[in-house]
Amino acid sequence: MSRRVVRQSKFRHVFGQAVRNDQCYDDIRVSRVTWDSSFCAVNPKFVAIIIDASGGGAFLVLPLNKTGRIDKAYPTVCGHTGPVLDIDWCPHNDHVIASGSEDCTVMVWQIPENGLDAALSEPVVVLEGHSKRVGIVSWHPTARNVLLSAGCDNQVVIWNVGTGEAMISLDDMHPDVIFSVSWSRNGSLLCTACKDKKVRIIDPRKKKIVAEKDKAHEGARPMRAIFLADGNIFTTGFSRMSERQLALWKSDNMDEPICVQEMDSSNGVLLPFYDPDTSIVYLCGKGDSSIRYFEITDEAPFVHYLNTFSTKEPQRGMGYMPKRGLDVNKCEIARFYKLHERKCEPIIMTVPRKSDLFQDDLYPDTAGPDPALEAEEWFAGKNGGPILISLKDGYVSTKNRDLKVVKTNILESKPATKAESIPTIQKHASPQSTVKMEDKLEEVLREFKSLRDRVILQDRRIARLEDQVSKVAM
Repeated sequence: MSRRVVRQSKFRHVFGQAVRNDQCYDDIRVSRVTWDSSFCAVNPKFVAIIIDASGGGAFLVLPLNKTGRIDKAYPTVCGHTGPVLDIDWCPHNDHVIASGSEDCTVMVWQIPENGLDAALSEPVVVLEGHSKRVGIVSWHPTARNVLLSAGCDNQVVIWNVGTGEAMISLDDMHPDVIFSVSWSRNGSLLCTACKDKKVRIIDPRKKKIVAEKDKAHEGARPMRAIFLADGNIFTTGFSRMSERQLALWKSDNMDEPICVQEMDSSNGVLLPFYDPDTSIVYLCGKGDSSIRYFEITDEAPFVHYLNTFSTKEPQRGMGYMPKRGLDVNKCEIARFYKLHERKCEPIIMTVPRKSDLFQDDLYPDTAGPDPALEAEEWFAGKNGGPILISLKDGYVSTKNRDLKVVKTNILESKPATKAESIPTIQKHASPQSTVKMEDKLEEVLREFKSLRDRVILQDRRIARLEDQVSKVAM
């Protein structure tokens, strides 16, 4: 009689647990836009959530400790004229977030140190280059101020946020809507999933498709594709019979998958969240009420099912905390921020351990907040892997320097290099024109301040009227 040997893995007993009700973020009108993005972005300081907003698009930015009921009048980030479709925190500055919208623009925002105390409608920089709505924004993992956006005009644009310029435009590679874009570990390559059922690996600086796979998943519903730390590609999609699938591919030879697994016959798009330190992929289906997680190894069947975390409520979206924001003393290896219809609920994934000591096998050195390259170096062809930090004593955030806008709408994030080019511009300007520009700037700032004050007063008036209406209705 043969006994089935259970595969050894330190992550076999990982379990998920939702936090108590008083640690959730309540009374949030989560966006109802029909777009398959995660609607939520998290970093060690803030959680950002795309919300329903009349007269344009908006998202909330809450300090992590601001749990409980969120007031209807709580200030939002509200500069877009159409619904916001995707948001992404800068990995190198915990106060900078990018947003893409139906209004065809990408905006980059600077969040104050302690969160918002008034509505934020003025972005640090507006990036205009798409002709249709922008559904994907993603920061470069290792180069400062490099941002990717992908729109329904089927083009991928890579921006130097420091100058507000579109440096690379990939406009002839995708004949249809782009479902997902993922950077490789060092940011030298991109992996895209498109409605034409192809997964493409692209070298963006050479504007060249390195490899592609037609019909990676044969179903018509949206696919997702992400790079793994070893360079392989992990995809989720649908079979011809509309069953959900996951697959693993070698990036240098995509003719045949390393493995394919059928999941179930639900119709929600599977959003993959990958932890390169533990090689665990978490799959969150939109409309599902569960998170499945798998460990990826070099031995067959390569993608090993670990467990499922289930709740009663379906998820509208999901945020995923970077590793440096986790509590290493509690052996927390992942934290999700699950969006319900009216609230955001943190879910903590833990490896059970008896010891209170730091578990170095669970926490190898992880990507820190320092960029390995400047934008100019990356666009010039240089590559650099992430700069790793130890979590042994817990991550302590340092004060991020502000992103400043200079008159030519340049985002200055590294004064030493950017400042050199600014005086040369001013040398050619006459003293009279400089005075005129300063007067004009003061006038604009005065007008902006009065408008902002008016908006705040109107917000308060609306809140008072809402309270009166609710009292009358009762």
